[in-house]
Amino acid sequence: MMHRAARMEDWLHEHREHSARRRGYQPTVIPYTGYGSTAWVRILCRVLLTKTEKPAKRQKRPRADGRDAGIRGWRSFTSVPVNDVTVTIEIDGQTHRVQADRGGVVDTVVPVSLPAGWHTARLHTEVSNVVEAPIFIVAPTVGFGIVSDVDDTVMVTTLPRPLLAAWNTFVLDEHARVPTPGMAVFLERLASFTPGAPVIYLSTGAWNVAPTLSRFLSRNLYPAGALLLTDWGPTHDRWFRSGSAHKRDNLRRLAEQFPQMRWILIGDDGQHDEAIYSDFQRDYPGSVAAVAIRQLSPSEAVLAGGRSRDAVLIEGGPEGPWVYGPDGSSLSNQLAEHGLL
Repeated sequence: MMHRAARMEDWLHEHREHSARRRGYQPTVIPYTGYGSTAWVRILCRVLLTKTEKPAKRQKRPRADGRDAGIRGWRSFTSVPVNDVTVTIEIDGQTHRVQADRGGVVDTVVPVSLPAGWHTARLHTEVSNVVEAPIFIVAPTVGFGIVSDVDDTVMVTTLPRPLLAAWNTFVLDEHARVPTPGMAVFLERLASFTPGAPVIYLSTGAWNVAPTLSRFLSRNLYPAGALLLTDWGPTHDRWFRSGSAHKRDNLRRLAEQFPQMRWILIGDDGQHDEAIYSDFQRDYPGSVAAVAIRQLSPSEAVLAGGRSRDAVLIEGGPEGPWVYGPDGSSLSNQLAEHGLL
């Protein structure tokens, strides 16, 4: 039986959707970057009810400083998810129809034959405009992939951990977020080390902030890749979603989707990344090429509630060295010593 909190959330979404439709809000598909192999693709998007822009606003010239793109995170939460709507996926001349979940999220795998490289999927509902989602296809010969955490790994946060999610989500836009020194160059070097390597940004952040995070990564010259986020609110059987379970499930899924791949895992020592990566290395021997952990500064560690005290069961070894450093440059130099750069 569905958890009481989930039933309450569904009731709230139903009433918000009914109210938004009466006010003229229309379904909009928000596309996210997907990935796949030469035989399948993972499509990611979300369907929301959004206010139709007035013609005068659409014709307004964008500001030269690009601030039009800097939408504060809280605005993404004023949109209403569309429950169980049908989304049409058009890719490589094929059409697939799938159902969004109770939060409006589509996370599905469809069979398709595509060559390696970047491609585009066209997404729409019966009444929405067509949008394009970039898809990165990994060649079967590619042997390395990259998985990176986001908060405190590719961007610096300077708030107590209990306030971090709310502040980043509801207040800051991508212009106010600070990239971790040297990390963009580090990830770009890793991506260039093996041409065609997939880059996956795995975070416990909500799908609502995916557009903001995508703009942040692009502005700060991080390599393009898929964002694997989660949804806020209760699940079928619990009050809150587990961020650790989200990361573990997606790592397991990547290992099973790309059994030939060895992953370079990047995180920080302020959360549970060390334990999560250690368990993954134990459960999937040979799937980890290296683990790079960014060490938080003393002040960052205090704000994060201290350094992780999770037990690391597997650390080091010839098949998966672990390196630690305060920034991207330090991590890069250490991995170069192991022949991975």
